[in-house]
Amino acid sequence: MGEQTEFEPGQRAPNDGEYMEIGEDSFHMGINNPAHVEMRKGQQFPETSNQNRKWKKVKRQRQN
Repeated sequence: MGEQTEFEPGQRAPNDGEYMEIGEDSFHMGINNPAHVEMRKGQQFPETSNQNRKWKKVKRQRQN
């Protein structure tokens, strides 16, 4: 089974990092100016601005 990638408000963050608000189906629904939150492992995700949205970890590209 794979690792969970989308999280609902109230769930706990699995890892430290930046998370961004996404639409119900992130492949088809873009969000203008999505909310971003910095989370620590174990913190609860805050409410989203719309009940159909979820949180997803932002992948950072390494800079050399």
